[in-house]
Amino acid sequence: MRVRICERSDIGPDTATRFDVDDLRVAIIRLGDDFYAIGDECSHADFSLSDGELEPDDCTIECPKHGAVFDVVTGEPETLPAVRPVPVYTVIIEDDVVYIERSDDDASPESESKDTTS
Repeated sequence: MRVRICERSDIGPDTATRFDVDDLRVAIIRLGDDFYAIGDECSHADFSLSDGELEPDDCTIECPKHGAVFDVVTGEPETLPAVRPVPVYTVIIEDDVVYIERSDDDASPESESKDTTS
């Protein structure tokens, strides 16, 4: 299902912005003119990735809580303490509007278990 998120101009270059879509927290990340969408919750602890530091050259974002680094293209963790990926969503830009493709079986963040180690 296609979900409207925002206007393209709402997100500046090399920034991440959190959006809540029903029960889904998503970070829309703009690196130059490229847009990515990932689940906006670290897979290690319940913390917003959109508050983290982007590394545009590496296409990564660092969780500000414990420093886990995630690839914004694949959602895969690149450093500990995270060991599980975060979800990624297809971004569609149409008429300067940013949409994501969301499947009907996307789990809400509250229903997934979190690592409890710090």
